[in-house]
Amino acid sequence: MDYKELAREIYALTGPASNIVQAYHCMTRLRLVVKEEHFIKEDIGRLRGVMGINKSGDEWQIILGPGKAQEVTREFLELLKEDNQSASVGELARNAAVGDGQALHEAIRRKNATPAREALKKIAQIFVPIIPAFIACGLITGLLNIALKLNPELSALPVIQIFAIAGNAAFYGLNIFVGVNAAKVFGGSPMLGGVMAAIITHPGLAHIVFSGQPLVPGRGGIIAVILVVLFASLLEKKLHRVIPDMFDLFLTPLLVVLIATFVALFICQPIGGWLSEAIGYAATESIGRGGAVTGFILGGTFLPMVMLGIHQGLTPIHAELLARYGVTILLPILAMAGGGQVGAAAAVYVKTKNRQLRKTIASALPVGLMGIGEPLIYGVTLPLGKPFIGACIGGACGGAVQAAFMVGAAAMGISGLPLAASTDNIPVYLSGLFVSYLAGFIATWIIGFDDPAEEVC
Repeated sequence: MDYKELAREIYALTGPASNIVQAYHCMTRLRLVVKEEHFIKEDIGRLRGVMGINKSGDEWQIILGPGKAQEVTREFLELLKEDNQSASVGELARNAAVGDGQALHEAIRRKNATPAREALKKIAQIFVPIIPAFIACGLITGLLNIALKLNPELSALPVIQIFAIAGNAAFYGLNIFVGVNAAKVFGGSPMLGGVMAAIITHPGLAHIVFSGQPLVPGRGGIIAVILVVLFASLLEKKLHRVIPDMFDLFLTPLLVVLIATFVALFICQPIGGWLSEAIGYAATESIGRGGAVTGFILGGTFLPMVMLGIHQGLTPIHAELLARYGVTILLPILAMAGGGQVGAAAAVYVKTKNRQLRKTIASALPVGLMGIGEPLIYGVTLPLGKPFIGACIGGACGGAVQAAFMVGAAAMGISGLPLAASTDNIPVYLSGLFVSYLAGFIATWIIGFDDPAEEVC
């Protein structure tokens, strides 16, 4: 795939630079906010390398797949930068001439930018860069667990001990990673964000007693980190405006750290601790008490969340569960949605007489088995309609199995077969995945679908 060429084709449809309000990516999508929607959705969807296109509020989500989304976004931003630099005076004058129309579109954009949508964007921008670290460390931890179960004596080997440290590294540095990224998102200095995260995580806090109560390192987890970095970033921007330039370089960061430290320890940490405990309790209790029923509901509703792009809101919950318990019990349940897709697509492959559709499924099924579901969603089940329902049923049945046995995973950002290595109960996880395949296949076979004519595809 020529990422630059694909980025240029997308840019030709959505640009010029003056039309792009925001461009960024998550794990699988190039996300755009534009002023004028002068392009035709289907034109982008037909580009080679684009798996699908979806709109959520004022944001267009161009589904490209893992890895590809990052590369295409990088090239897209380069084109945007070049276009901005080469903008002529005449172009700027014309832009000014239509200022009223742009102001109207900007007002519409602000109206559509609800707090919930903006929060989801910020969550994605904070956590998406960290997901590769969770994938690597989670898989290392999972593979080590398998090896140690087969031969416990391996734990004495130095190389195994080194791998154990590598597998724990993402969790050990999680708060600092979140602090740095959160500061970038909130408009503060990234290193000050990292410093604030380090302060509330510092083991030395355990030796300090304040008003008869010892301070607790890491209390509140990533929630406390986000809260204090938000406060520190807002404080920093305010101080930049009021402190004279000649003192700004050293006085602003000094005041930010001094003030935010006490806010962190006596406000953000208690609030974060309460919220963190509430999230952990809600997740474990809802699955522990609801069991298979809760898993059925969660597994069955995850595909629509992915389709709308709002699944990013679950990322901090996964991260919090990983930080508190070492595993997230939500991910194995939600991963079953991809299994339902595989089963539904397999049923379509068997029943359809459309050769092009069969070819599409044959090329998308292998990546679907590896946990990348967008090609199957946007290329097969969603366009056909009824198979999408069959996929949701498959995900629900698989989710019920995972919840019934409380399967946990030490990673996030992956699903399908690769996730098995990071789970704490591989046989049950694989059994649930097989159930999702089978249920998705049977449900789609029974529900049926309208087989598209050969020429349509």
